[in-house]
Amino acid sequence: MNNTRRKQIEKLTAQIEEIKETIESLRDEEQDAFDNLPESLQGGERGEKMESAIDALDYAADDLQECLDHLSDATE
Repeated sequence: MNNTRRKQIEKLTAQIEEIKETIESLRDEEQDAFDNLPESLQGGERGEKMESAIDALDYAADDLQECLDHLSDATE
């Protein structure tokens, strides 16, 4: 791989890492909000939607980490 493509991948990697960190931050905020709900609301529709959002954000962060791993492999 030439230096130009390697630098493009490094730039993409930095952007993806920033997005992943933002997603993780949002997930943590949603988890804190869920944890602060009364137990009666955690088990209700609102709590279930919050848990679904937390799971989706977690999957998105995991998928981005997998993408970062592949980009790292590409530059080795």
